Amino acid sequence: MHPPAQASAAHAPAAAWTAPLSTRGRYIVDADGKRFRLKSGNWDGAQGSWNGSGDINDDAAHHGGQNSHGIPLGLDRVGIASLLRDFRALGLNSIRLPFSNEMIHSDVPVPDAAVAANPQLRGRTPLQVFDAVVTALTADGFAVILNNHTNTTRWCCGLDGNERWNSRQSTRQWADDWVFLARRYQDNSRVVGADLYNEVRRDIWDDPNWGLGDSHDWQAAAQEAADRIQTEANPRLLLIIEGINWTGLPVDGLPHGRPTLTPVRTLSHTLVRSGKLVYSAHFYGYTGPHHSGATGVGETSDPRYQDLTRDQLRAVLHDQAFFVSAESGQHFTAPLWISEFGIGADESGATARAWFANLTDVLADNDTDFAYWPLVGWSTDAQGRPVGDGWAMLRYDRAGHRSGILDGNDWRATAWNRLQTAPQRTGPVPPTPAWHQLTLDHRDFVQSLSARALGDWDGGARKAACPDGERLIGLSHTQGRGLCTDAPAARDLRTPGSTPEVVRDERYVPAGGDWAPGYSKLQCPAGHFLTGYSLRGEAVSAALCTPARTSLGITDQTLWFDRGDHRPPGTPGGDFAYGHYKGQCPSDTYAAGIAYTHRPGHRGSPDALLCRPLS
Repeated sequence: MHPPAQASAAHAPAAAWTAPLSTRGRYIVDADGKRFRLKSGNWDGAQGSWNGSGDINDDAAHHGGQNSHGIPLGLDRVGIASLLRDFRALGLNSIRLPFSNEMIHSDVPVPDAAVAANPQLRGRTPLQVFDAVVTALTADGFAVILNNHTNTTRWCCGLDGNERWNSRQSTRQWADDWVFLARRYQDNSRVVGADLYNEVRRDIWDDPNWGLGDSHDWQAAAQEAADRIQTEANPRLLLIIEGINWTGLPVDGLPHGRPTLTPVRTLSHTLVRSGKLVYSAHFYGYTGPHHSGATGVGETSDPRYQDLTRDQLRAVLHDQAFFVSAESGQHFTAPLWISEFGIGADESGATARAWFANLTDVLADNDTDFAYWPLVGWSTDAQGRPVGDGWAMLRYDRAGHRSGILDGNDWRATAWNRLQTAPQRTGPVPPTPAWHQLTLDHRDFVQSLSARALGDWDGGARKAACPDGERLIGLSHTQGRGLCTDAPAARDLRTPGSTPEVVRDERYVPAGGDWAPGYSKLQCPAGHFLTGYSLRGEAVSAALCTPARTSLGITDQTLWFDRGDHRPPGTPGGDFAYGHYKGQCPSDTYAAGIAYTHRPGHRGSPDALLCRPLS
């Protein structure tokens, strides 16, 4: 076996951190509020790097050093402790750990040969081996992010039956598996994240979408799984949502492309428990904004990322993903994790090498969280013959001897060291005001646990409510969108333990206080602020009001938005109802009522908000 890797000055041991992790604006922070930048690697294998048969090493020899038994790679050649020392020497503080749904349910023990260098794991099922790896990583101080990579235990990511989270199972079954796994590790606080699904893409017949409300709606499915994890299993986890990897047939003349995170600008996610959302994206030089990365007949000739100039690459990456962390104070603002990128050590092309340097410079310059793909590979097959597994940072032969980026002869080391040592934010991150979007496009969207406790508080209507601790500050005239915040000081206004009140009529409009003459009004009681609403079609049905812990101002300001876009200068929170009229109270106010047209037999859509000073 090779001697333990020694950390260089550039890759000193990771600093101590306190679990669990949360988010503040564009940053991930630990339990002490200190910035925790995910410097991660992908330890793949448990997702099924290849679905073959026979001896693990023989199978690996035939398929580029891959693992057919659904466990993390390298356990046949290197002891876990040595692997973790090598990970630490790379400068990593966290590991993205892919798995398949099939791995979770398999009760067949892995072959002894698959864990030859770790005999303590003999006789265990793939999930039990996965458990042991999680335990070892977290005991050594690494943060672990679980990644649902595939449905079935096999290599991805083409037309392989694993294109969507529900390609071979229902969305309900997929979310059930997440609840199971989140509960399994709920007592291990260093299991910090759930990366919900890998590279959602088109199958032979159909595209995934972002917001259509059907069985292919990735935005809605991710929202459903995130809500269930937070309410049924483990509210401490970061919920990591990747953009859509590919839509359309990759044929010239037909619409196709890589949406990535671009749809988030107009439709983002709002969690039941705020401060846990992270967005992610993948970038490889051989793919492109309109290039799937395939090389078969009919593939588009549009440029790949590695064909773009340095400035073009930066602009494209911003538009596709980096905007979510670069643009502060928006409903979509969140940490960005580039959870896959990589290149081969044997890559000799000048264009591809330049792309890798340019990408790592973008990551460094933007202080972006990252995860290299992959960490572990093999340098020889079962017979000791060389195999081409050059993408791995760490490659091991049959005797466990290591080659790769730690050994001084890997061209990727220059870019990797630049990424690791570039200036970054450290230390405490102050609380940041939150801005979150509500949408009634296709279903109820009640993100308040206290409102959920009321049950069906307006039967037959579509209901929306802000996460507990936030207040409603904006509404759209049509479409049913809303905007929530705790600005300006990230302050929870609620009376502790209070229950929201449902308002369906004008009983709280005081005599002489008609702030919207000629319109019907739903107004909160004194000392309450607006946290939710319900609609029947586009028509106002009810308002949800929450009691405040402190005195609230009562000076009335009517904000009309039935004929325009009336939001404060600078538009904090962003465009929460793109293409629709909307209104938003100033950040130093609260909304206390909704006005709408009302004639016999008809209620209209929201037309105005009653805005009042916070104090």
